[in-house]
Formats: sequence, C-alpha cells, structure tokens
Amino acid sequence: MNWFEALILGLVQGLTEYLPVSSSGHLAIGATLFGVNGEDNLAFTVMVHVATVLSTLVILWKEIDWIVKGVFKFKMNEETKYFLNILISMIPVGIVGVFFKDTVEEIFGSGLLIVGCMLLVTALLLIFSYYAKPRQKEKISLKDAFIIGLAQAMAVMPGLSRSGSTIATGLLLGNKKEKLAQFSFLMVIPPILGEALLDLLKGLKGEQAFGGVDTLPLVVGFCAAFISGCFACKWMINIVKKGKLVYFGIYCAIAGAVTIICSFA
Repeated sequence: MNWFEALILGLVQGLTEYLPVSSSGHLAIGATLFGVNGEDNLAFTVMVHVATVLSTLVILWKEIDWIVKGVFKFKMNEETKYFLNILISMIPVGIVGVFFKDTVEEIFGSGLLIVGCMLLVTALLLIFSYYAKPRQKEKISLKDAFIIGLAQAMAVMPGLSRSGSTIATGLLLGNKKEKLAQFSFLMVIPPILGEALLDLLKGLKGEQAFGGVDTLPLVVGFCAAFISGCFACKWMINIVKKGKLVYFGIYCAIAGAVTIICSFA
C-alpha cells in the first residue's frame, strides 16, 4: 500500500464510519479496486479505526464530559441512565465479538456479493425509517438501547451500515432524531476500541499479518481518517436532525446494485 492508497482508504473510513453507507463495505470495495489484501494490512485497519474513535471524542467531547461527570456523582441521575443505556447497547455486539468473530471474519472474506446485498438492506432500513411515523418518545429506554444494540451487532456484516442500522432502528422505535445520532456515535466507541485492541493483540501474537504497510501510509491514513471523521461526525448529526437519511438510502441502493453486478463481472 502506498501513501495515495492510504489517503483514499483513510478518507473512505473516516467519512463512511458516520455516514449511513457502511464503512466496512466501502473499505472492502476500495481494497478490491486497489488490489489491497486486508489481512496483510491489519496495522492500517487498526490505525484508521482508532482515528475515527478519536474524531468522535473530539466532536462529542462536551457530551462525553457530561456523562463522565454525572456518573462519578455516584447517583441515579440522567447522566448515569444515559451511561447505562450505552452499556446495555454493547451487550449484543460484545457477544458477537467474543463468540462469533471467526464466523464474521469468514463472511468478510466472502467477496463483494455479500457487500452489495447488505448495502441493499441498509437502503431498505434507511428508506423505511424515513417514511415510518411511530409515536415519538422523550427518552431512549433500556429496552430500546438493547434493541439498537442488536442492530449494531447485525451491522458487523460488511455493507450493513452501523450508523444507518442503529439510527434507523431508533427511529422505527419512536426515538427522537435529535438524540439518536449522538447516542449512535457514543455507543460505538467501546466496540470499535475493543475490536482494534483484539486485532492488535492477534497481530502481535502472529496470528495475522501485522506488517506490509510502511510508516508513511499509516500516518497518512490515520490523519485522513481522523480529519474526515471529524467532518462526517458533525455533518451527520445535523443531517439526522433534518431527517435527510432517505437520500443515503437511495445512494446505498444504487451502490449495492452496482456492487452486485460487479461481483459477477
């Protein structure tokens, strides 16, 4: 991987981690176009994922600070309830990561066909959530947090957008769009960091290749993912508030159809 490929893939990761179009699917497409073997570039994957987490911390720092200060008051306040919602939402993806990680990795290596199909599923979710009008709730409940967490766990499938799935599920449950993007981005921080740590440990143990990428591409990819992630995170919050997810649904439908066609070419 050269620095230009790292720049493009870093930008793709940073933008698509927050936009509801699937970062894993677009990275798979980009890696295929560049002829990059993902298993040989584990270090790059870890770096760009950590970069997107850092961009979340920067953009949502006030909210994170509010939660942390409230939790350390050691009483059941709004901040503690919000933190419990995040913990509950992590349970499904934690189970998938611990018990089904190998199966998921096999699916990730199954080519572009699965990516295209999952992009179509993402499109259906986004479009359906746009037109559905459930009764609005004031707060995200523990039950809703768990269901949204289930959507996040399903989104380990390449092409099924993590942010798209969680936000669309929250909307279908009747949660207010003003709060969903923020919750969706905060709940993803622990799983991404956990996944990056597991990949790092696996690479250090030699179970996967942890080389193949020079220092310059790693730095370029990290910076590109961080900067584009900051932009996309802030932009996506405003998009959700305005209720414009249907346009991303149309994009995912087109991208999914093209990817499926290309997989047979």
